[in-house]
Amino acid sequence: MTTVPAEDPDLPPVQAAERALGTVGSERRPASSAESVTANRAWWDADADDYHTEHGEFLGVADFVWCPERLREADACLLGEVAGRDVLEVGCGSAPCARWLAGTGARVVGLDLSAGMLRHAAAANEATGIDVPLVRANAERLPFASGSFDVACSAFGAVPFVADLNGLFQEVARVLRPGGSWVFAVTHPMRWIFPDDPGPSGLRVTGSYFDRRPYVEVDARGRATYVEHHRTLGDFVRALTGAGLRLLDLVEPTWPEELTEQWGQWSPLRGALFPGTAIFRCRLS
Repeated sequence: MTTVPAEDPDLPPVQAAERALGTVGSERRPASSAESVTANRAWWDADADDYHTEHGEFLGVADFVWCPERLREADACLLGEVAGRDVLEVGCGSAPCARWLAGTGARVVGLDLSAGMLRHAAAANEATGIDVPLVRANAERLPFASGSFDVACSAFGAVPFVADLNGLFQEVARVLRPGGSWVFAVTHPMRWIFPDDPGPSGLRVTGSYFDRRPYVEVDARGRATYVEHHRTLGDFVRALTGAGLRLLDLVEPTWPEELTEQWGQWSPLRGALFPGTAIFRCRLS
């Protein structure tokens, strides 16, 4: 088990959330559902303000952007017609996607684990006058009756942060009505073989695609302060089919030639060579 010092000069500056939570390094090791929930709830609560300071302009307050490649639902129409339909956004953060959907005539509920992120969502609801209902809950145990929604979606929310992927997909399938859609975006699984770096160092393979151990940031006592889980493309497909969901399409957005900005590890350099995002479009059988 390898620990990477948080103060390593080759790493980005320590974030406020890392200081608040006492993060001293990172490991690749197993992490249970309980550990993942506890760590990620605390992380996103601590990071919510900084996250929106850095990314708020990109995300907007009522815009549905699927990924750093700036693929918008208004152009891609991956959810199909949503007007008059019941939609659940899983891992909504500050809920700009949910408010955009509400503006198209959908009946939307936004769900997130973090009170800090939902605080930003509530403030944006008030600022825009688009009052999307907000629910704080663990996505592995959705607090809704079976068959409550026509569509469920997630743009980089919840899916990478839960330990029980099968359980999450089974819960999504449970709350969908027959024929309902589940569309979600995650970091493309092949990105896990490269360092998390937007520059030339991020083009060098340093790990195995088949190493499924989660990335875990830890404090001085070894307690998790942030957890992100890695799955292969096959893992996602098996979990989906096991939950009774049928994969209709796998979208790998290309990097737009005119986009020169970076978002974390996403950059024009890397985007020109390999995909950064995978969007799974599924339907309940």
